[in-house]
Amino acid sequence: MENTIVAISTAAGNGGIGIIRLSGNKSFEIINKIFIPKNKNNKIKGYSLKYGNIINPENNEIIDEVLVSYFVGPNSYTREDMCEINTHGGMIVERKILYLCLNNGAELAEPGEFTKRAFLNGRIDLAQAESIINLINSKSDKEAKESIKELEGDLSKKINEIEQKIIDVMVNIEVIVDYPEYDVEEITNKDALNKMNEVSKMLDNLEKSFDKGKLIRDGIKTVILGKPNAGKSSLLNAILNEDRAIVSDIKGTTRDSIEEFINIDGLSLKIIDTAGIRDTNNEIEKIGVEKSKKLANESDLIIAIFDLSRNFEDEDKEIMDIIKNKNAIIVLNKVDIKQNNKLLENELNKLCKPTIKISAMDKSGLDKLYDKIIEVFSLNELYNDNEILITNERHKNQIKKAKENINQAIISIKDNMPIDISSIHIKQALEDLGEITGKNVSEDIINEIFSKFCLGK
Repeated sequence: MENTIVAISTAAGNGGIGIIRLSGNKSFEIINKIFIPKNKNNKIKGYSLKYGNIINPENNEIIDEVLVSYFVGPNSYTREDMCEINTHGGMIVERKILYLCLNNGAELAEPGEFTKRAFLNGRIDLAQAESIINLINSKSDKEAKESIKELEGDLSKKINEIEQKIIDVMVNIEVIVDYPEYDVEEITNKDALNKMNEVSKMLDNLEKSFDKGKLIRDGIKTVILGKPNAGKSSLLNAILNEDRAIVSDIKGTTRDSIEEFINIDGLSLKIIDTAGIRDTNNEIEKIGVEKSKKLANESDLIIAIFDLSRNFEDEDKEIMDIIKNKNAIIVLNKVDIKQNNKLLENELNKLCKPTIKISAMDKSGLDKLYDKIIEVFSLNELYNDNEILITNERHKNQIKKAKENINQAIISIKDNMPIDISSIHIKQALEDLGEITGKNVSEDIINEIFSKFCLGK
């Protein structure tokens, strides 16, 4: 690419260091205009650092004392000549240096353009590029580990393995089409059927892995549900170890949902505190109650909290109806207060849901809650270092399309359709898989993927 791009690669705000990144064939030329190294040796070597000053070439004013990293293409992140200016962190200094680069021949990079160039220049494929943004946005250890596996090419290798099996079938089909005088169609059909069944199973396993991958990527969407004053907000505060939600004896204090992330056993939980379930004449609170029910219906897990110190009420029965067919843990709160609600406990026992007793006020029983969540989701078994998990919705959709085309090819072979008819579906499956790694992908999809990146990456 002819133009040289520049961007600030560190987050906005004050910090110990800031990094301004350049990539393109004018990178070294631009650096030579604005950087005066302490060591006057002008020879540029890849993977080297030079110490010196960034100056304004118009008046020789020193802007900052810096280190400049040099990367000579193709041995760089983008496979182009690159420089990274390591400055003292701070918006003023970083922007001054950015403007100096722009004024001396660079162009402002688009979001994700450095990684986009790495993809277009063949250093990484599209699946690996997408794993970078997943790694940056990771909310848990397990999500970060899965992103690293994708960045190292584990998914791409699996896709390539499947593609090769499909190509082997296509080669045999082409022989039949090009040389019909050789009577081997029956043998080819049998071989194709065996290989397509094998491919279908491999694709099915990948598609099914998305259920685990989605939990790792998005976390467990966990809704705290209960009637007013059952202790929902107190439980949220206890879990977060901070006063995140307002706690009051006044019913209906929580009218909107509050969302926070926590980590349990290396996996993130998206904890949502909701409005208390009850009949109310307050229009705003009504909206909050309906939203609570909707969130509960969409959740991966409901923590249904019940107050042991109060009598069994209609609201308790309504909450029991909501969680009856849902993945739920029952939390019996306020064990620190005198308990006189055996009827509630008896009714809850009929649901056969995991149940624990806690005091959200003094935080007793929280460890039991965490252990129960780990048990319910089998978190100790969820992550396998040797297993390839699909965490990207786009990848999952492409795998599903490929599987459907392979299955259509299998049906046509079984129905004794001409082998070249089956090849239409088989070729389409190859194209579907090619969109994952970028072998076959439109410019619009590429632009959409890289638009989700931050500037400077």
